[in-house]
This record gives sequence, C-alpha cells and structure tokens, in this order.
Amino acid sequence: MTTVATKPFADQKPGTSGLRKKVPVFQQPHYAENFIQSVFDSLEGFEGKTLVIGGDGRYFNREVIQTAIAMAAANGFGKVMVGQGGILSTPAASHVIRKYKAFGGLILSASHNPGGPHEDFGIKYNTGNGGPAPEKITDAIFEKSKTISRFLIADIGKVDIDTIGKSDAAGMTVEVIDPVADYAELMETLFDFDAIRRLFKSGFRVRFDAMHAVTGPYAKEILEKRLGAPDHTARNYHPLPDFGGHHPDPNLVHAKHLYDEMMGPEAPDFGAASDGDGDRNLIIGKGIFITPSDSLAMLAANAHLTPGYKAGLKGIARSMPTSGAADRVAEKLGVGMYETPTGWKFFGNLLDAGMATICGEESAGTGSDHVREKDGLWAVLLWLNILAVRSESAKEIATKHWATYGRNYYSRHDYEEVESDKANALVDELRAKLASLPGTTVRGLKIEKADDFAYHDPVDGSVSKNQGIRILFEGGSRAVIRLSGTGTSGATLRLYVERYEPDPARHDLDTQEALADLLGAADDIAGIRAHTGRKGPSVIT
Repeated sequence: MTTVATKPFADQKPGTSGLRKKVPVFQQPHYAENFIQSVFDSLEGFEGKTLVIGGDGRYFNREVIQTAIAMAAANGFGKVMVGQGGILSTPAASHVIRKYKAFGGLILSASHNPGGPHEDFGIKYNTGNGGPAPEKITDAIFEKSKTISRFLIADIGKVDIDTIGKSDAAGMTVEVIDPVADYAELMETLFDFDAIRRLFKSGFRVRFDAMHAVTGPYAKEILEKRLGAPDHTARNYHPLPDFGGHHPDPNLVHAKHLYDEMMGPEAPDFGAASDGDGDRNLIIGKGIFITPSDSLAMLAANAHLTPGYKAGLKGIARSMPTSGAADRVAEKLGVGMYETPTGWKFFGNLLDAGMATICGEESAGTGSDHVREKDGLWAVLLWLNILAVRSESAKEIATKHWATYGRNYYSRHDYEEVESDKANALVDELRAKLASLPGTTVRGLKIEKADDFAYHDPVDGSVSKNQGIRILFEGGSRAVIRLSGTGTSGATLRLYVERYEPDPARHDLDTQEALADLLGAADDIAGIRAHTGRKGPSVIT
C-alpha cells in the first residue's frame, strides 16, 4: 500500500451525474485519483464491503478502472465486482449493486456526451440502493476534494479485467462478471418474453441503434438471442472508445438516420436507440416520433399489461421540465404524481419509499423501481411488450392515448456551449424580473405565474432551490428555462415549451408550429438570442 502526497484541484465539484470533464483534464497526474479518494473519504463503514466498478467503454475507461481497483484495495474494500472488459451499463450497474448488496459503485461514464482522446469522461458514485449519490454526499465529496493532501493506492500491477472469474489484489477479491447476464435475467422477470417472441415471429421488424455504445452487447443478447429478433436488429452494437466518431445521444439530430428510416416508405414497425451508458432511449414508431414526455405517459398508462407491473403503479414521478402528459395518467389511475428537479437522484427517495413505480425525464430517460437509474433498454422492452399485447402500432397507441387524455404539444430547444458568463447573465436577469411578470401579456399570452422552481422532498424534507425558471401562462401553457449540468464545455441553455390541447381534431398539428407563439414569447421575456448571439438552438427535440 502506498500513500501518495497530492494537492487539490479547484474544479472537482460533481454535477447532476458526477464529475465530467474532458479526457485531457482527467489525464492530469493525480486528477482521477484525487476525485476517487475524495469519494472514499466521504464514506464510512465500507471496510471489507463490495464495490461495483464499470463503465460505458469510452476512451480512458480501462485505465481509470485499473486505478479505481488499486485504490479500492488500498482503502480497505473487501471485494470489487467489475464488468468484463470494463463494460457495465449504468442501469446494469445499479442492478448489480442492488442484487449483490454491494456497498456502492463507481460508474465511469459521461453518458450521452462524445468520447475520444479529446472528448468527455466522467466518474460518479452510486450508493447501496443502486442510485446516484444524493446531494449531501456529492457536497461532501466536493468539500473533501478541496482539502485533499494524499491518496491511497495499492501496487498490484495490471489486473486482468477481460477474463470472467476471481483473482486477488493485495488481499481484496476482484471478481470479473458477465456484464449482461444479471440484467437480462431481471428483464425476463418483468416482461412477457413469450409474447414478444411471438411478435417477432409474426414478422414484426425492429431497428435498435446502440450507437456503438454500451447497450450493444445487451441488445444482441436480449433482442436477438433471447427474444429471437432477426440478426442485425441491433445495429452499431460494438462498443467503441470514441463511439465510432459519433455523438451517442439518442435524439433527432444525432440519430437522424434512424428517424429518416422510420419515416420512409419501407419503414420497420418500430425503431429505438440508446445512449453512451445505456440509460436513455429514443422511441420512434412507423411514421411517428414519440417524445420522451409522451412515452413516459403512454408506458405508465399501459404498464399493467406486463407481468412486472400487472399489480398497478404506486405512483408516477417526472422531472419538472417534463411535460404534464403523465399527470393526467396519474389522475385517471388515482395514484400519486410527483414533480422533481432534473436529475435521477431525486427519484431515489420516492422509489425507496414505495411512493412511485415509474419515473421519467424529458431528456429521454425513463425507468422504474426495478433499479435506481433510468434504463434505455428497459423502456424499449416495455414498449415491445405493450405492442405485443395490444396488437396495435405505436402510432395507433399514441393516437388513442391523445384521444383519451389530450395531447401535450411539447419541445425542448438546446443552446449548447454558450459562454458561461452570457448564460449566467441571462438567468440572473430573468430571475431578477420574475416578480414583475405575472399579469403582463406577451404576444397575446397572459402570464399567470413566474417562479424559480424549488423542490420539497416529501420523504426526507430536504429542499432543493433554483431548479429552473418557470413562466406559466393562462390556459396551462408554460415555458421553462434552465442551465443543464451534464455538459463539459461552456453552458447548455435549455428552453422547454408546452401547450395542452384537449381537442382530438387538433392533435395532428406540427409541433413547432403549435408552439410558435410560446417560443417567441419565451425569447421576448428572456432575451435568449440577444444574450447568446445565436440565431437559433443547436438541437430541437
């Protein structure tokens, strides 16, 4: 065991999903070691316990896993479980932590961000419930990082993480596990695999794009081997350190090829994609894009058709920027509806307390109480199970859902890599005039309420302030503006707009046209173009 002297780095404050920086930042001597040691120094009672380690296979993943194993041994963990080849999707890691009652886990990923020698890398800590560390722990990690003076590491050489089995590392057991097996077995308990097999045997065609990211091996095993989908149903299924040079974000910009195929004359019946670490999803039916907000609502409304959820839902939770479509489902089902800040960690308390069963975020994350992370492939399998039981297309299911509940026209406009000072100035100026907005009219829209969303956790009583600025208009329309915490360069300014339409005769409008006046009003109120200098958003979803 070696104690290595070190000095603090000033920029190791975890965001909504751990610490994310460019690879060259993490490659600085002691940078990764400092953060990992700060995590361990923030925890108590892990001596002799199990730590799960895995990642999405991005550049620098394997090197940091070797470092983390050596540091776990030096700090007193009794066992490390690591995915073969360093691969472990974020939802699979959550399941492994929970199934084997591990103390916690280190997940090495920057989620949907690009990978490569000059792109993004990340480390986050998940607690024993399988979920991302709550703010009290991430705050403690940051405090430790500001005063760290040493880290502990064992001289164990390079550990073989490519061969399944157990080995010894300075008295600590290292167990390399099949990254897919436990997760696949869990999915078999939740869904009717026989019904989905029959769906595929009927000629139902699916395109699943793994985007050269972590879900490739999972999709090959589950969709093709266990469910009998034809070869090549899973595409781009080899995880690559740079994701094949592409951006592994399953949206209509970075997965445009899938969208174009699904809108074409020879479209398959169902299209889907997942992101870098496997926790996000994109759902596209033949001729129809299902927004993440609508997908959450439709999955919640139909979950009872599957074995794992036939008893019904305990409640539904959504992040504040996510549309209110799921609220109407919760009302009809007579279950609780919870609106939280953005960040999956806020769902953890609700799930652990048995207050919610299905959760979702507009940023393409959906999941349930089977793990404590959002889960991209789970959402795809739930859709397939529903399609198999209802014997209807995704478009038919969506149309009937809107006829029952009304349609929430909804869109998110992202302004990426905005200069941080300009983005912060916009938010600061907007906050300063919130009190003066109610009662005023912008582009014919009367503002009913304006605030900065604060969340009061119904389980532990904690309060999270400044979680996004809301402009609420008469009639139920709204605009939300917030800065994202998932990027590594500059700031990402997100604008969300939403309008509820109960009339089925108006459910086939173009989304951007239906929201045009709201988008204009939001820009007038916040001065987005004036502050950013942008003529339009980088990405529209």
